[in-house]
Amino acid sequence: GIISDKATDDATTSSSSDKKTAVAPSALTKRLSEGTHSLLPNPSDLKTQGIAAYAQGDYAQAIASLEAALKENRNDPEAFIYLNNARIGDQAAHTLAAIAPVGTTSEIGLELLRGVGQAQQDLNQLIGDNGIPIKILLANDDNDPNLAKSIATELVNRSEVLGVLGHYSSGVTLEAAPVYDQGKLPMVSAVSTSVELSGFSPYVFRTVPSDSFAAAALARHMIDGLNAKKAVLYYDSNSAYSLSLKSEFTTSVFSDGGEVMTEYDLADESLDAEQQIALAKSRGADVIMLASSTDTLEPSFDVMAAVNQELPLLGGDDLYHPRVLKEGATDAEGLVVAVPWHVLSDPESQFVTGSRQLWGADVSWRTAMAYDAIASLGAAVITAPSREGIRTALQEANFSADGATGDVHFLPSGDRNRAAQLVQIQPGNRSGLGFDFIPID
Repeated sequence: GIISDKATDDATTSSSSDKKTAVAPSALTKRLSEGTHSLLPNPSDLKTQGIAAYAQGDYAQAIASLEAALKENRNDPEAFIYLNNARIGDQAAHTLAAIAPVGTTSEIGLELLRGVGQAQQDLNQLIGDNGIPIKILLANDDNDPNLAKSIATELVNRSEVLGVLGHYSSGVTLEAAPVYDQGKLPMVSAVSTSVELSGFSPYVFRTVPSDSFAAAALARHMIDGLNAKKAVLYYDSNSAYSLSLKSEFTTSVFSDGGEVMTEYDLADESLDAEQQIALAKSRGADVIMLASSTDTLEPSFDVMAAVNQELPLLGGDDLYHPRVLKEGATDAEGLVVAVPWHVLSDPESQFVTGSRQLWGADVSWRTAMAYDAIASLGAAVITAPSREGIRTALQEANFSADGATGDVHFLPSGDRNRAAQLVQIQPGNRSGLGFDFIPID
């Protein structure tokens, strides 16, 4: 399945500490491609042939080779996007950029690109043969804040790029956002949930609801659903997303009549989950909240093991990850996570049936949010094909794009007004890992 267990976390580990300098342009061009080279490691022979033909402008050969490559591996969104770009060939096109952490085959990067590819195909079918199609320029920033800034600067300088889907983690998006603001290039994030991005710039939007929505849903579930009052909270002090979720959850719980008794930092090397959880139980804690980032999955598993299913577990959307099903396993059973969307919440929708046909498996909320980002940029491009036209269109009160998850429109803050969906880890075989995320009401 698409929530595969091949997920690696290399791409979600920021390496800002080692790279303080801006990235040289020659190194940057290797990170950007519309079809001339692969950003993923180990492309197949057929894919390599298709890319070589694309680079030479032999689009007919590129199409044939990339179609063959997708018969071999239908799950490769990069090959799919390059195929759609090759079909456009030399004809006039509007270019949108899509940035994802894909260099170390981060599963999350591929999840994002599947949404991008599907949205591009749907938009180009809608535009038809007489309209101007949409071409996608891919970029890999490895979820590194310095690389993200350099890529954002490069995209601002490429006048053909009219809009950007960017970046993965909230911390990286916050670093790159001023570049889009100064360069007046509209950017829509599909995954960055930090409340710090709300109202950041008229050029910064997102299709994923902010952490305040997820926090409110989790707090309500805790107080009303579990009849729990006292939470112990774990967070990652190095993650803008985790800090945002921690603060929003704490506020929501207090305003609903509960309390956060203690907080522990998952990034602290001396974390002793056994001792902390024993103390929490002795002090009457009745719920454990994990505001973990993908960088702190390991210590989160230690906490789950220490809890030993004796207290209910809550978590943020970074825990919606195949490793949590695989390595958390029985310890993670019952964990309730707030996500923006789940494939089973609307199983007959056009987006879900379309994604199953394309990729041969179910897709994640990240794929749906990336689809919505490209769908909204695309809808704006069709009506007003310039950077300023897109920004104005997205900000209009009556703007609406046909998204994976219903109509997409934005609040004046650039945020999406959309409630979170709660899912719970239960035994099952949809993921192939023995456990699945299942929606709860």
